[in-house]
Amino acid sequence: MWQIYEDSMKESKRKINKIKRLERQRQEQMKKDNIVLIGMPGVGKSTVGVILAKILGYQFVDADLVIQKEEGKLLKDIIAEKGTDGFIQVENQVNSNLQVHESVVATGGSVVYGTEAMEHLCEIGTVVYLKQSLRKLERRLRNIKNRGVVLRPGQTLKDLYRERTVLYEKYADIVVDESDLNVEQTVEAVIAALKR
Repeated sequence: MWQIYEDSMKESKRKINKIKRLERQRQEQMKKDNIVLIGMPGVGKSTVGVILAKILGYQFVDADLVIQKEEGKLLKDIIAEKGTDGFIQVENQVNSNLQVHESVVATGGSVVYGTEAMEHLCEIGTVVYLKQSLRKLERRLRNIKNRGVVLRPGQTLKDLYRERTVLYEKYADIVVDESDLNVEQTVEAVIAALKR
């Protein structure tokens, strides 16, 4: 009887050690080898991301396109069908399951509403907030609805900017203020910040 107990304990310890070893391997594979771009719609996350990926020899991932592919619909259609909160749930789920390595990930502007997504993205990459002035964003985003931007009823771009800025700053490892920068200068600023 005692021998059965000892054998059972040894087998349990072997299983626990195997699980711990597999978890360590998973953690090794998911080290911070990605760059995650966050910021308001219109700051140029995708444009900067493509150039940055080319310079670094990384892959480029547009999280909005991943969402569209997984849902089989355009962002604006997902928002129309599921509503703002439903879209945020979809976005949170898709981003929290991204499995990428040596990639530049351009996220949607509303990704910061998804706690699980942001925790995951912070674990797998260096989060860079591309900061832009509200005035420039207002000029760039004349038709905000067609871009698939998550706006609550009655919410203005100014309201959205104020609400999200706090969240972008909360999650950012690096903040790049691109107010007076062109695309190339923004990419250079990101690279310089990553080297620090």
